[in-house]
Amino acid sequence: MPKITTDDGVGLYYEEVGQGTPIVFVHEYAGDWRSWELQMRFFGRRYRCITYSARGYTPSDIPQDEASYGQAQAADDIAAVIKGLGLGRAHVVGLSMGAFATLHLGLRHPELALSLTAAGVGYGADPAKREQFKKETEINCERIREQGMDVFGATYARGPTRLVYEEKDPRGFAEFEQQLREHDTMGSYLTQRGVQLKRPSLFDLKEGFEKLSVPTFIVAGDEDDPTLEASIYLKRTIKSSALLVMPKCGHTMNIEDPDAFNRAVLDFITHVDAGTWRNRIPASQSGGIVR
Repeated sequence: MPKITTDDGVGLYYEEVGQGTPIVFVHEYAGDWRSWELQMRFFGRRYRCITYSARGYTPSDIPQDEASYGQAQAADDIAAVIKGLGLGRAHVVGLSMGAFATLHLGLRHPELALSLTAAGVGYGADPAKREQFKKETEINCERIREQGMDVFGATYARGPTRLVYEEKDPRGFAEFEQQLREHDTMGSYLTQRGVQLKRPSLFDLKEGFEKLSVPTFIVAGDEDDPTLEASIYLKRTIKSSALLVMPKCGHTMNIEDPDAFNRAVLDFITHVDAGTWRNRIPASQSGGIVR
């Protein structure tokens, strides 16, 4: 079973396919390495694609200490995968929790990234919703411990931003829910406490984002309400970014609408590889409306 060992000794299970410029996929809280299967098949035809399970998700190691989990560590784990496989620099594509880690990779290790794709990012970032997010996350932590992931996962899968996925693709949603319910209970609990609950707000990282020059693609679903304001904020703050809002789409756009997602990311990566991805024209942010 192939694993990359991080600097603190945690083994991260990974799979790869294809040849060429590398793409690393980073999953969301409710996913794991399997979440990117539709991307591995599409991009694997022309890129070297890597998907891995974060710490706390089998078959990767599951540290039992909460101190082993955190936002900085999640970003450093992406760096460990890139370095461990000798990729040099890679396109990094993250969803939700994985998108937070992807953005933090850009802040902590920009030299390792050819580009950053942050999809479904922003939960708990809005200052007006910060306390609500923390309270709901604390409740989730207790329910995970009390119920276990097989039971809790069935409820978590049907959060308000995922209902449109079940509506449009019941078969795909059933697979997503089953994989979520298979997650390790302790790993899921510690990830909620160490990563989700304690991560800094994106709005508090403005200074770093203003300096970020790595090409960045922000993707949001128009029915994923907790990410919309944060996505617009990131577009306005990161000079090298573009924003796509996918219609009638919730939180899990890479499996909800894989064809649209894959082709949008492919177009972005193609521009980056061709050297035609440009920063925003400064004059376009003058504050004027018509002049």
